[in-house]
Amino acid sequence: MFDRKDYISDSAWNRFLDASKNFSTPNIFIDLRTIKKNFLQLKDLFPYAYIYYAVKSNPGVPVIKLLRDLGSNFDIASRYELDMVLDLGVSPDKLSYGNTIKKAADIKYFYEKGVRMFATDSKEDLKNIAREAPGSRIYVRILVENASSADWPLSRKFGCHPDMAYDLLVLARDLGLTPYGISFHPGSQQRDIGSWNDAIAKTKYLFESLEDEENIKLSMINMGGGFPAHYIQPTNELKDYASEIYRYLHDDFGEDIPGIILEPGRSLVGDSGILTSEVVLISRKNNTALHRWVYLDTGKFNGLIETLDESIKYPVITEKDGGREGEVILAGPTCDSADIMYEDTKYRLPVDLKIGDKVYWLSTGAYTSTYASVEFNGFPPIQAYYITEEGVMDRNGNPAEPR
Repeated sequence: MFDRKDYISDSAWNRFLDASKNFSTPNIFIDLRTIKKNFLQLKDLFPYAYIYYAVKSNPGVPVIKLLRDLGSNFDIASRYELDMVLDLGVSPDKLSYGNTIKKAADIKYFYEKGVRMFATDSKEDLKNIAREAPGSRIYVRILVENASSADWPLSRKFGCHPDMAYDLLVLARDLGLTPYGISFHPGSQQRDIGSWNDAIAKTKYLFESLEDEENIKLSMINMGGGFPAHYIQPTNELKDYASEIYRYLHDDFGEDIPGIILEPGRSLVGDSGILTSEVVLISRKNNTALHRWVYLDTGKFNGLIETLDESIKYPVITEKDGGREGEVILAGPTCDSADIMYEDTKYRLPVDLKIGDKVYWLSTGAYTSTYASVEFNGFPPIQAYYITEEGVMDRNGNPAEPR
């Protein structure tokens, strides 16, 4: 159904096969070379921007160490991510607390650890920041409309109307905080580049009105993530996003473009991962059923949660590709009827696929292993391994042994 070479080079594929050959399934292997290449490309295409890697997308220690050494900053979502990143020697001035939903105790914890940049989108959260993190820099997240063109939309739950953002930045000043900027997120795996245009235009309105009416001069735009990994639905190349976004910024701000922050996650690490699963069972629901049900040893609850509502459509290949194929329904191993990855979207797999065959899920480096349940049906969380120059490492950065 899919040509592996459209997603991964021969050299990277052979490196994966060699590294993973003795490891039991299910597992995910992350190739750090891909992440390094993606980071350097992003820096090259957005030379004016600061990159704050979204740790939640893949918090493996080998990934954090690599990006630390490449000079990345980090977007932190919880005190647990904070502790891990600080323990790896990242300075707190390279961190942003980007979660708008947080306890006052966690704000205090971040502040005591040296973090001075906080996101917000509500009055009560802002008051907590003023009390627990006095004098900190504040950026307010605004809602992004028309985010439905993203495969994984992030609006509604996060952000506020621009008029409310205006009021929050005025309140931030009055509470002794530093009004720093505006943030938005066009949605994860956003395939409509025009979404950035609308959000930047709203940001320009806020910059101008706050300076004209309140003498508040903002200096930063956090444009979140949204850049794509390579799944089965076509997207523009990153260079197209970069050229269009720069044009939008220049159209609105001219030569006086504010400081820009990017928070990439999926676009940096998504293409780096391959999830290996094994066929547990193949069945039909009646004697004349046209579709086979293919049950794998991993599913929604153990690495593939982003197949929820069939939102993210991963390229799937097998060792038997190239012959006759038939439509299948792909499902996981658990005793939950929701554990079906693709039913409406008909994937095609070889007709001679058998129990015990391996099925590979490409572009699974982001939002997979850390989304896995702890022990649903007793299954342990899927193991993630990292292909480094020194060999295969586990998620804690220790040498990994086959298991």
